[in-house]
Amino acid sequence: MAVALPNLALALLCLLRAGAQVPMQPDLDTEKFAGVWHVTAIASNCSLFLKMKDEMKSSMAIISFMSEGDLALKMVWPLMDKCQKFELLFQQSGQAGHYVGAQEKRDLLVMETDYSHYAVLHEAQHSETEPSVALELLIREQDVSPQLLQKFMELIPTMGLTEDMLAILPKSGEWPEGTGWQ
Repeated sequence: MAVALPNLALALLCLLRAGAQVPMQPDLDTEKFAGVWHVTAIASNCSLFLKMKDEMKSSMAIISFMSEGDLALKMVWPLMDKCQKFELLFQQSGQAGHYVGAQEKRDLLVMETDYSHYAVLHEAQHSETEPSVALELLIREQDVSPQLLQKFMELIPTMGLTEDMLAILPKSGEWPEGTGWQ
């Protein structure tokens, strides 16, 4: 279990260099976008993610924006009998909906959102040893519609990923007391 926690964090953060132009949400409204989201599906070519994807469950993401426009992402991933929490800070790139994690050499793009039901994020990790890409489907409620899931699955090949790299995450249930981010 002690080895699984760092590996899970690495798997979740492991993402690919974008080869093609990634479409972005025009004029992202950060006030509408901020708040609680549930990560319900992920497609990635990250080797750590691929090893762990069948054991993963839906997670909770809390997105907020700093006064200077930077994006703060708090995540809670359920593991066995407890939750693993971590926080990431992305700097505004100067283009609405595009954020960079300078220390991790990572790009985060908001590809598409309707603000009240779903969002699709694209993350790219620019590693010399293993560049990777991930697409994430975030929803406001834990239940995802078949139509929304189908729409997400149609995006996967457009980003150079394949269906076998997809994890549709089962619901994780209630968040235990003491997670601090309920």
